Amino acid sequence: MSGPLGSGVCRLGAGASLPDWVPRLDRTAFGVAWKAPAEHEALWLIPEVAFARWARIPAAGEAELLRIAVDPAHRGKRLGQRLLEACQLDLEAEGITHLYLEVRVSNQAAIQLYRACGWKPCGRRPGYYPDGEDAALYRRLP
Repeated sequence: MSGPLGSGVCRLGAGASLPDWVPRLDRTAFGVAWKAPAEHEALWLIPEVAFARWARIPAAGEAELLRIAVDPAHRGKRLGQRLLEACQLDLEAEGITHLYLEVRVSNQAAIQLYRACGWKPCGRRPGYYPDGEDAALYRRLP
């Protein structure tokens, strides 16, 4: 794990082991845990409390937020915002400035977080999720 990026946020380095608490939080937030990040992915952590997982395309200056989760016992403390802002700054330092994500249209807490961090709506994917719910598309540009 690389050193703190400020505000207690760390970045998991390539090939590092996934901390045990990440899959637990992943299952709590999304119902299923993903494996360790692939070579093109990166994981930012507030240890034991929150994570953000990104797919990165450095040559294109782009990244997609795949998942962000905060432990339910720690919600309401702006940790998601702190984590997302630290990720954005770290990606920008790498030259990755075109950021994208999709979110359930019903997930108003996440949508508020993204908008507070400078994200703008840019589209919709009808019936995107297995239960038929639409995905709202967001982007953050320089």
